[in-house]
Amino acid sequence: MTSKPKIIVLDDDPTGSQTVHSCLLLTQWDVDTLRLGLQDESPIFFILTNTRALTPQQATDVTREVCHNLQQAIEAEQITDFLVVSRSDSTLRGHYPVETNVIAEEVGPFDAHFLVPAFFEGGRITRDSIHYLIVDGTPTPVHQTEFAKDSVFGYHHSYLPDYVEEKTQGNIPASQVERFLLADIRQGCLERLLQLSNNQCGVVDGEKQEDLNQFAADILNAASQGKRFLFRSAASILTALAALPPQPIAAEDMSEYVREGKPGAVIVGSHVKKTTEQLQCLLQEPGVVGIEVDVVHLLEDSQAQREALLDETLNRVHHVHAAGKTPVVYTSRQELQFPDIATRLKFGSAVSALLMDIVRGLPADIGFLISKGGITSNDVLSTGLALTSARLLGQILAGCSMVRTPADHPQFANLPVVLFPGNVGDAEGLATVYRRLSQTAG
Repeated sequence: MTSKPKIIVLDDDPTGSQTVHSCLLLTQWDVDTLRLGLQDESPIFFILTNTRALTPQQATDVTREVCHNLQQAIEAEQITDFLVVSRSDSTLRGHYPVETNVIAEEVGPFDAHFLVPAFFEGGRITRDSIHYLIVDGTPTPVHQTEFAKDSVFGYHHSYLPDYVEEKTQGNIPASQVERFLLADIRQGCLERLLQLSNNQCGVVDGEKQEDLNQFAADILNAASQGKRFLFRSAASILTALAALPPQPIAAEDMSEYVREGKPGAVIVGSHVKKTTEQLQCLLQEPGVVGIEVDVVHLLEDSQAQREALLDETLNRVHHVHAAGKTPVVYTSRQELQFPDIATRLKFGSAVSALLMDIVRGLPADIGFLISKGGITSNDVLSTGLALTSARLLGQILAGCSMVRTPADHPQFANLPVVLFPGNVGDAEGLATVYRRLSQTAG
């Protein structure tokens, strides 16, 4: 083993790999599959738990199962040096502290766990322990954005110590949270890191990638001296910890991966405002045809209506593909109201299941696939394409990963798949990715 620790990422949707490349994304977590990740040459690998789409109890159970198997895999591979990252949303939505608590119980103890939500590619920075989204060039405290009003993961604080106190229901008071400010990070904080113990909670600033690179260097130094750390973070700290060279093929040239230069398909599940703007821009592009799926019909829970909706959608998809164009399948955009969270999550599962049936029914010779939305992307990999693992090729746009299916995939061999999070990129983002992949499409 080298002295560099293996970075093990439990990702609550499949978009946390959005700043790295050439590593494995695992959609299953049996011991043998986890050993593949630990054996892989890349310093980092991702386990796609998709827990953000689950209830707190389901998220607890899945995380515990992953960690239980991970402990066995680590022992089997005799790995002593590792960091664990609970990768979640840069807008602070997710099951915190549920997941970090379970990880600490199963693969701890840890000397500290750090909240590092900065995600520079997506315009999220942390300054003076306050987390901001940059909206139209202006830093906006995250509690003032639509994300803080999320019906499942809402919160009231952008000041991270207060966020920790709120989410832990006072178990970790704000006054006990260690703050790593920009000034601390830039002058080096190794000495402080070496003194942390008993799973101390810390919150970490970051205005630019260099800040987290500096912090990561100190973390790795402390880890090499025996300190054990857990992270609850967005993607940018992963870039710093993995310290990878540039990706093999530049973002602008990724059409090289398109199969036979053929037109592709786009699946849009996310319905956040940014996705809707991006969808509208994409539908203006030459060579694309929009196909709306009216998901309101799924509220009636009628199998016959669902089958009719699926057949009609797939007929249109195949017709568009036969004409040499790219079908863009998207869910109807209106925000539906639900009596409770469980009903909302159940409806979301029904929508996703329909979309995955559409993925399975796509023409076998599509050139590429773009999946828009975090939960949608996870389901595309694990359910629609039924992958155990996929190799990450790199980023086709800041924050947008491209993976490729294995050569022995029974239906879509060597298919490039773009994992495009719901709330990443400017209004032209989706159109830009489409244009990059369609350079050679006839």
